[in-house]
Amino acid sequence: MVFEMSTGMIRDLGTVVVFVAFVGLTLWVFNAKRSPEFAEARLLPFADEPQPDTTQESATRSTRP
Repeated sequence: MVFEMSTGMIRDLGTVVVFVAFVGLTLWVFNAKRSPEFAEARLLPFADEPQPDTTQESATRSTRP
């Protein structure tokens, strides 16, 4: 038995592989066990910014109008 792979069959297999990957990734992202990891990762862009020190700023600021 000779099995020929036509262009349409290759495209169909590619579509199935991409669909399975999409479903797997979607289940992985929306898994409730991963929520704390993603909550921490959501704040990573702000990790290198210095935190404002409000105690020094209020001590040097004048309260006069």
